[in-house]
Amino acid sequence: MVRMPESNLVSVIEAFVALGDSFTEGLNDPDPGGGFRGWADRVAAALAAQRPGFRYANLAIRGKLLGQVVAEQVPRAAELAPDLVSLAAGGNDILRGHDVDELAAAFEPAVARLQAAGCRVVIFTGFDPRMFPVIRLLRGRIAAYNMHLRGIADAYGCDLVDLWSLRALKDTRAWSPDRLHLTTEGHRHVARRACEVLGIPVPEPGQLPVPPAAPASANRTRANGVPANRALAKRAPWLAARRQDARWAREYAGPWMRRRLTGTSSGAGLPPKRPDLLPV
Repeated sequence: MVRMPESNLVSVIEAFVALGDSFTEGLNDPDPGGGFRGWADRVAAALAAQRPGFRYANLAIRGKLLGQVVAEQVPRAAELAPDLVSLAAGGNDILRGHDVDELAAAFEPAVARLQAAGCRVVIFTGFDPRMFPVIRLLRGRIAAYNMHLRGIADAYGCDLVDLWSLRALKDTRAWSPDRLHLTTEGHRHVARRACEVLGIPVPEPGQLPVPPAAPASANRTRANGVPANRALAKRAPWLAARRQDARWAREYAGPWMRRRLTGTSSGAGLPPKRPDLLPV
């Protein structure tokens, strides 16, 4: 790999283009004005607060594979030639079983092309899925892909946002019921970390909700102080988790498998939400 240490030295950010899939599009962080907001919009708002005339485009579309991002979004970003480009892609490929070495081989020239256009590039590792059944089976492959991304970041002088080590994302409350997309709080935490990496003032603090109080029945005791139905109480969390797993399989995993079998993408026919560099 050819090292280009000067390429990521853009300090004044007056234009930002975000590339990728649903993670960067902003699912599932509802925007009060309609659609989705997400970490990238939040970072753009923080940048706009620092620079009058700041412009922002978001080309990310849910369901996109890395090859599609490279073929469709990277050329447009290079044409726009913003000061900053974010590139986060490959997660959908890993879900489909694609080889992570080949993904890295496709990711690297995309970074080189963006830097050749004069862009500062920030890239993102994948998150650690160990808290989720089934999806955690991909943990080793995600970790291997992350090592490739770290190597690319080192070689090209990219900014790197390490989602694997972000503690807030190890809390299941940062994730939507589909276990693939962040909640509003999850996006806030990613935006804060991205701002820290980029060296700009962080946006509003993220705060995960306080866990709900245990039901009164769980605290009921006999006269001698021994919890009632102790065996059932011990099994209650396990049973609740299995019910959640069954619901996830029915509502999310099943439809995902049907889309794979029919070759249908969740983002088929959708345009990017901000295709042009416009003021925030």
